[in-house]
Amino acid sequence: MSEKLFGTDGVRGVANADLTPELAFQLGQAAGQVLLRQGGTPRVVVGRDTRRSGPMLGAALASGFCSVGVDVDVVGVAPTPAVSFFARTGDYGLGGIVSASHNPAPDNGIKFVGHDGFKTTEEFEAEVEGLLGSPLPARPQGKGVGSLSTGDGETESYVDYLVGLVPERLEGMRVAVDAANGAAYRLAGDVLRRLGAEPIETGVSPDGLNINADGGATKPATIQSFTQQTGAELGVAFDGDADRAVFSDASGRLVNGDCTIGIWCAYWQRQGKLNPPVAVGTVMTNGGFEQYLRRLGIGLERTPVGDKYVSDRIQETRALVGGEQSGHIIFREFGPTGDGLITMLQILRIVRRDGRKLAELVDEYEPWPQLLVNLSVERREGWNEGEKVAKALADAERELTGRGRLVVRPSGTQPMIRVMVEADSYPLRDAVAEAIIGAMHAELGGEVYSRVDLTHALGD
Repeated sequence: MSEKLFGTDGVRGVANADLTPELAFQLGQAAGQVLLRQGGTPRVVVGRDTRRSGPMLGAALASGFCSVGVDVDVVGVAPTPAVSFFARTGDYGLGGIVSASHNPAPDNGIKFVGHDGFKTTEEFEAEVEGLLGSPLPARPQGKGVGSLSTGDGETESYVDYLVGLVPERLEGMRVAVDAANGAAYRLAGDVLRRLGAEPIETGVSPDGLNINADGGATKPATIQSFTQQTGAELGVAFDGDADRAVFSDASGRLVNGDCTIGIWCAYWQRQGKLNPPVAVGTVMTNGGFEQYLRRLGIGLERTPVGDKYVSDRIQETRALVGGEQSGHIIFREFGPTGDGLITMLQILRIVRRDGRKLAELVDEYEPWPQLLVNLSVERREGWNEGEKVAKALADAERELTGRGRLVVRPSGTQPMIRVMVEADSYPLRDAVAEAIIGAMHAELGGEVYSRVDLTHALGD
């Protein structure tokens, strides 16, 4: 099969239309064959989020594995990072996750992690794609057919692991939680209660159709207002598969991924335990955040947007932490993937140890004004070759030297140019952005599709 199905985060699409049970079955068969060819343990753990299509697609995926002789343990509803945890701590060759993360309920996805808990490689995915729809060389029979076990008791080991990460415990802390009616809807509250905290919860009544609908990490206004209304010390919101988390302080102020990483790095740097003194971010990471880290003696490594690139750079640099404004944060000591529950516990632990409120920790860092403009254009080809655009970009780079950054890139899937301008002042940011947009209008046509102030927001 020549069509490329795997994107940056697995195979995604509208469930039962783009991502059908037949395709899920074939993905299980193909991934199972690759696993066996590579000599991996012929056993897979499969988890899902709360979407209505999850059991259907999960059953098809598991059947595909079993049909080639791979055993499957289905753990039911579980966060993506929990499946990564099971894969790397149990006797598994692969982990399979049925989830579309922060996407709306009609969507779903399938992605794999290896026995080490890391996302599978592009080479693995290409081999899987090459086998889709191909006849099986042999069909196992009798005891050769893979076994299938179901149940969610395995999540207890993950909860035990999370609780063990907070030796200080959290007695008396009132924490507002928005689980987005997703995979963390039970676990977040359970973990907090076991640590002595008082969770005040919303987004914990999934019906298969309301995942990410009215809140969660991608709609932080819900947790911001909920934290204020409930009088909680702070609030935390997860996305549908709970691999990211964003926070609200008691007054309803959003704490995005940049700020979260900054709080974590600053605390452990003061304790002399941030070794090496470096964090990993992306091209969208705020310049004010980078300047803040520099004042603390901490370097910043930038990567392209995407958690895969962040994870790779963390391994290269041996940094202890890295992530994105969206709240997708990886702590190397605790696993190779973003884990919203671990992110929550790391911030709560610092608040408890430091003795200050989250708002006071946030006040130490001031982001630079940052603007993202998406321009719908008539053509992407040669977008930066015209005289006016080239001059505007050169002028922008000169004006921003030492005072900001410019990131301009064409969309890979849409007739759109994305322009991110960041500066140490709003007037400079806006003047540079308008000059570039004007030049693009003149030479490329089109119109402004969206304009987002990212100064205190979540990025891509």
